[in-house]
Amino acid sequence: MAGDENGRKGWSRRTLLTGGGVVGLAGVAAACKYGSQLFLLRDAPEHEGPIPADWTASRVEKYRPFGRTGFAMSDIAFGTSGLSDPEVVRRALERGINYFDTSPDYSHTQSERALGEGLRGVPRDQVFVASKFCTPGGHLDADTPADEIVRSVEESLERIGTDYLDVALIHAVNTVERLMAPTFHEAFDRLKQSGKVRFLGVSSHTPDLELVMRTAVDSGRFDMMMVAYNFSNWPELPSIFADAHERGMAVVAMKTLKGAYHTQLSDFTPTERESFPQAAFKWVLSNADVSGLVVTMSRFEQIDEYLYASGKAVTADDVALLERYDQLTGNHYCRPGCGECLDSCPYGVPIDDILRYQMYARSYGQEKVAMSDYAGVDPSRNAAHCASCPAPCEAACPYDLPIRNRLTQAHRELRLG
Repeated sequence: MAGDENGRKGWSRRTLLTGGGVVGLAGVAAACKYGSQLFLLRDAPEHEGPIPADWTASRVEKYRPFGRTGFAMSDIAFGTSGLSDPEVVRRALERGINYFDTSPDYSHTQSERALGEGLRGVPRDQVFVASKFCTPGGHLDADTPADEIVRSVEESLERIGTDYLDVALIHAVNTVERLMAPTFHEAFDRLKQSGKVRFLGVSSHTPDLELVMRTAVDSGRFDMMMVAYNFSNWPELPSIFADAHERGMAVVAMKTLKGAYHTQLSDFTPTERESFPQAAFKWVLSNADVSGLVVTMSRFEQIDEYLYASGKAVTADDVALLERYDQLTGNHYCRPGCGECLDSCPYGVPIDDILRYQMYARSYGQEKVAMSDYAGVDPSRNAAHCASCPAPCEAACPYDLPIRNRLTQAHRELRLG
């Protein structure tokens, strides 16, 4: 396959996996350290009480360069997980949001359809639409034939009602081998040549996030990355962002609210609960190498609340609030992408997934969803083992979580019947 205008060339498995330099790191990449990424598909808890009056006029106040693409992205962007109402998209457009992130498996294509309806009539070059190499049933495997990957994108285009995606992301990248899988790259090259996808991206919050993103930057193949980035996590990411920025690669942050427990914290005052999301967003956007952040918006009130942070500088009070949040949640928040405990479990219990299900039930009021998710765990690997286990996982946890106690409780709370 001939090279395109960016100097890219056709990619074979040998080129990607046995070539020199960073691409050759595939051999040292770890296997997937967790079984799912379901925390991507859960909405944040709702704001309680009336919306403060000064939020209702909030709008995008700053746009940032989106790498080498020539696009200027609203610093706070629209994630469509759970979206069902096209009017929410229209309100976002009115308030200045111009970047929309979707995926076929968000609400089993409902989010794509609602997004397409909301964007109808808007000049296509005024918005940036990002989606994933994915199907309504979930992530595509790294060995999926290129024809199937191409077809999945074409089906997304039909549901959204657009001729092209601005960016398609290789999603849920948990290893370097998945990142550089030849079938994804062949599919992208074909889609780009046919005008159906303009740019290539990668998204991840894997335990190997820093290795994956460093490889993505050094490969020269990617136009953007979307990564889990929030206060006090991932110390090496800023240097990776700086290198990405220098090479013209855009950086989009996700998972910026660190579990979104703020509405459930009795130690927080009402004012602290209201200001936590803005503090989290301002901290993320204080990094000039970040093009913007994506946060789920499915209700009008979220637009009011989240855009109030647009264009504002982070303050000492914001940082103090974020530190207080960390203190209050540190003993029960299982960090997405950590995975340090998983290899120590003698039974292969998916510790992080189960703790996440427990969070859905306790903090998000999604008991049925949590119980259903837990029922899908292989019985030979569920938390029934934990009551009598010496818990080597706790020694491996860098955050001193009481894992055995939490998993024993989760098993008791989440069992069906």
